[in-house]
Amino acid sequence: MAVSETMRAVRIAQHGGPEVLEPVEVAVPAPQPGEVLVRVSAVALNNTDLWTREGAYGRPGDPEALSGWRGPIDFPRIQGADVAGRVVGVGTDVDGDLVGRRVVVDPAVYDADGPEANPVGLMGSERDGGYAEYVTAPAQRVHDVTGSALTDDQLATLPTAYGTALGMIERGRLREGETVLVSGASGGVGVALVQIARARGARVLAISSGSKIEAVREAGAHEVVDRARDVVEQVRAAAPEGIDVALDVVAGQLVGDGLPLLREGGRWVIAGALGGYDVAFDVRRLYLHNAQVIGSAMHTPRHFDLLMAMARAAEIQPVVAATFPLDQAARAQEELARRLHVGKIVLRP
Repeated sequence: MAVSETMRAVRIAQHGGPEVLEPVEVAVPAPQPGEVLVRVSAVALNNTDLWTREGAYGRPGDPEALSGWRGPIDFPRIQGADVAGRVVGVGTDVDGDLVGRRVVVDPAVYDADGPEANPVGLMGSERDGGYAEYVTAPAQRVHDVTGSALTDDQLATLPTAYGTALGMIERGRLREGETVLVSGASGGVGVALVQIARARGARVLAISSGSKIEAVREAGAHEVVDRARDVVEQVRAAAPEGIDVALDVVAGQLVGDGLPLLREGGRWVIAGALGGYDVAFDVRRLYLHNAQVIGSAMHTPRHFDLLMAMARAAEIQPVVAATFPLDQAARAQEELARRLHVGKIVLRP
């Protein structure tokens, strides 16, 4: 397949607001040994993109430090973790049969080779990502979804949001018939949590607000409680027997308020801090009820394999809220930050 020598991309050279997103013309990256070159069809936005651009992750011992996902960013950096596209070239030691295949890229950089490896880096953060016409990726992280009925836009929504959601559900050991509470249910990860938990046979209670409540219900929530009113009181009324698993991307005060809602042996899984990173709770509610608080960052290779099997069978129907051309990446990120949408925002290079 013919590949041009240069490509359009959007990158950041420093931390800051949307204005640091700079459209540029750069050389098309060459796939290294063990890598493939992917022509990007669609790339989805994530809160990770905002926080990486802002440097909002802090560092151990210095929570206010400007930092990327796992430490300092090597600028300039092309953002974008979530890529769907077609393989157009391969490096040495890679099967040429991949060329022409429709693929989704697992954006995680892992600490080991095994199926339970931990993500310690992310495409668009620790290596260049998909806000570009082309991106390179390790061949073992490229998943063939040629036969999927999902659109490229839908496929691009999967890696970070649905990968994070599936990681939370797996680490929380959610079982069929259990009652699950999903916070931040209208966001990308929230909708993914609702859809996957529902597909797993759980009873899904979701937290949302205003005009988004109906859309969250349509995504598969059995009941939606209004964030603008007393959440704990509403959850108690909807689930008087308690919650088996909380899937939480909000944290903040919700953790302390919500832990008493857990049943014996319940699990509270946290994968975000939209409501604040400084958390306080009554530890007696934890140990007296054999409860667990579990941190969950993204997914493992095994989780991602499960997700791609769901994608090939179109077992989930990702919600695409809006699409933008690549050169409007700053506008797309501003739209994401407003949080007025339900589902995912996608760029089309």
